[in-house]
Amino acid sequence: MKPTITIEYCPKCGWLLRAAYMAQELLTTFSEEVNGVLLKPSETSGRYTISINDLEIFDRKLMGGFPEIKQLKQLIRDHVSPDKSLGHSDK
Repeated sequence: MKPTITIEYCPKCGWLLRAAYMAQELLTTFSEEVNGVLLKPSETSGRYTISINDLEIFDRKLMGGFPEIKQLKQLIRDHVSPDKSLGHSDK
């Protein structure tokens, strides 16, 4: 079964658009490798995490900010399709 990516974001912080943009980028890049991307409003203020199934791969508070799309695609790729080339995002 293909993995599902979950982006949990703080709606009070106004991060829905950021989460939607990242979801769009991930679905474009990994359309054949993932089941989908779930946007999940968090009940915890300031939360912005990204997980693949139950494995958390990114936490804004631990990382000190938001990921660049290039970095995020590399993180996702390493878990869902390690042999996939990301073209210019690999450089």
